Amino acid sequence: MKDVDIYTDGACSGNPGPGGWCAIIMCDGSEKILTGAYKDTTNNRMEVLAAVEGLAALKYRVRVNLYSDSAYLVNAIEQHWLAGWKRKNWRNSEGKDVKNRDLWERLDKLLAEHEVKFIKVKGHSDNEHNNRCDKYARDAIKEVIEKE
Repeated sequence: MKDVDIYTDGACSGNPGPGGWCAIIMCDGSEKILTGAYKDTTNNRMEVLAAVEGLAALKYRVRVNLYSDSAYLVNAIEQHWLAGWKRKNWRNSEGKDVKNRDLWERLDKLLAEHEVKFIKVKGHSDNEHNNRCDKYARDAIKEVIEKE
């Protein structure tokens, strides 16, 4: 099974507001950059969408190290929030509907297709790939704003 690194980031100009996401997929010395943007969204939604789109782009089962600066995303997996939400019929610890359920359901299906380890990185620091993701996500926001 191949090893793949995916760096992801989401960004928002206002929260909610225009938002963008990026996933950089690296394997065997090559990389693929995926980006997208929405006129009206949230930062958390863009963080999860970046992971979903990065994993969805994989063509066959692989081992993935997925790097993100989003505590929301990483903790949902590493602290088993996602599993708890599913057990509680998509309710959070306060008994409220889980936000971004559609994306969490997509992510859950993708996690079953690959061996994925989530790794929290410090945002806006010295991690080159995380900084690149942030730039691409912010550039995507600019593009969606210019289209209005």
